[in-house]
Amino acid sequence: MDCPAQARRARFDIGEMARVHRAELEATHTLTREQKRVLTDIGQCRTAALGGHVDHCAGCGYERPSYNSCRNRHCPKCQALVQEKWIAERSACLLAVGHFHVVFTLPSELRWLAKVAPETVFDAMFRVTRDVLVELGDTRLKARVGATLVLHTWTRELTFHPHIHAIVTAGGLALDGESFVHMPKYLFPVMVMGALFRGKMLAALSHAYAEGAFAHVHHFGDPKAFPRLVASVAKLSWNVYAKAPMKTANHVVSYLGRYTHRVGIANSRLVDVTDSRVVFRTRKGATVAVHPVEFLARFVQHVLPDGFHKIRHIGLYGSPERLDKARLRLGAAPLPKRRPSPSTYDLLAKLLGRDIRLCPVCLTPLAHLPLHDARAPPVEAAA
Repeated sequence: MDCPAQARRARFDIGEMARVHRAELEATHTLTREQKRVLTDIGQCRTAALGGHVDHCAGCGYERPSYNSCRNRHCPKCQALVQEKWIAERSACLLAVGHFHVVFTLPSELRWLAKVAPETVFDAMFRVTRDVLVELGDTRLKARVGATLVLHTWTRELTFHPHIHAIVTAGGLALDGESFVHMPKYLFPVMVMGALFRGKMLAALSHAYAEGAFAHVHHFGDPKAFPRLVASVAKLSWNVYAKAPMKTANHVVSYLGRYTHRVGIANSRLVDVTDSRVVFRTRKGATVAVHPVEFLARFVQHVLPDGFHKIRHIGLYGSPERLDKARLRLGAAPLPKRRPSPSTYDLLAKLLGRDIRLCPVCLTPLAHLPLHDARAPPVEAAA
């Protein structure tokens, strides 16, 4: 989908920083293939480099260029439409019950390991979070809960801080399938969830170590290093945070919208950008100032491995059969086998407050004219 070049354009652009300071970044930092690709994509996103067309109004002569998006999931400019489409599709699947927001955080002592072996550590975090929630639901509630899990790796300052947001049903389908068990006031004790998360995560990492998943980690050349690491973090209290339940599906959809397709930072948070510093907002009006190269270094450390799924559904939300049975017990009809996808133009109209097919001046339907000197996006990342 082409995007209007001027649609809600922020004052500053991370893509521009990538174009200007990428060479400096690569001179001082070793980047992965995925990180290079992200810098290439966001640097070209919604520019003539990716091609596009000119929107022309025959009624009043209005014209504007519309450039193609890079569609990279790490691009700050490409997530709004994807997020709206995802939310529209998932909202139909939500059960009409309250939902809790629970956050499972990896201790700081293990963050370096997540940086050097991200796929192994992040996969373990997902599996363990699932196991904690399903086990406690089965044993304490005697019911199977449902949850949507979303991985984030950043703080508001763009530092590396892996954690999983879990949006969990306030109740679940009884294990015999005959009723829906409600749980309106609280989920499970956070200390219990934290202890389970710690034990299961250390077991998962120990298994990965035994299977050779960390063979490339230089620090573990000392055979005692990994056991020492496990012993040290086993003594810590692992942080699990839970909020009071959201009461309606509308609240849940709105909440999910904050987390599902968010990237580390949006262009709208940039306060000032010069050749020597980037100032961006953090929390409660505070700001952070760093050099552009440092900013890009912080940004690319949140690039995920290719093909890695950062959103996962578990329990009732991971089983269509169980979900239909839970809906039936709640008095709702099963989900239709084929659900119509929302129109792209309808979603864009919702986001932009207007129909992009019509001239913004006289509302005449726009024609698409060729954009000269455009070219297709590159197949490979820049070296």
